[in-house]
Amino acid sequence: MNNNTKAIRSSGWRTDMLIGFPDGLLLLLFTTQVLYSKELSVDSFYLIHLFILGVATLLMMIAVFRANRGDDEDGTMSPEERAKLQNLDISRPTIEQIAMEMERDQQIWEKTLQEENVELRSYGLGHALKSALATGLFFLLGGSLTFLPYLASEDFSFASKVSLSISLIALLIFAYLKSRITGQRAIRTSLRYLATGGLVILASYLISIAI
Repeated sequence: MNNNTKAIRSSGWRTDMLIGFPDGLLLLLFTTQVLYSKELSVDSFYLIHLFILGVATLLMMIAVFRANRGDDEDGTMSPEERAKLQNLDISRPTIEQIAMEMERDQQIWEKTLQEENVELRSYGLGHALKSALATGLFFLLGGSLTFLPYLASEDFSFASKVSLSISLIALLIFAYLKSRITGQRAIRTSLRYLATGGLVILASYLISIAI
């Protein structure tokens, strides 16, 4: 991947949706399922999740903007990074192992981009800002779908069931859209997102009973 096309995302709103929407939905699905049964006031529950959604959206937008900058780094260990590790008295075999892991991660990432049919284009400030904003909006939309039932009803036990149903339906619709956009098999994509949602729900349940 040469530096002239180093921006790793660029196929427009479709890519922004593929990245932002499921992350927002799954994050709020996790946090709401963990906290809805806890002894929190309604206002505290709302404030906590609005804060989480706002901060996470901002961080997502920053990450997307940085990803679109087209930095000169190619995902492998630079001479400067190698020198810093050597100054920390880290052995040469360990440094080489770290370098190999970084190179392997970069190869996996580039393969993922190819599998997801993400088109690359050279960096542009306008495109980077637009992509960051669009991804943030899709992230916010995903999180809002999960959170709105709690705003509509202060019976959080009931709202939790509605939120869970909406989230799973939204994941299925998203999986179908993603399969159409990327050319992947709809059933396999749907099962993958249902499994991901199931793992998030399981993790939230285990953490909820542990705290």
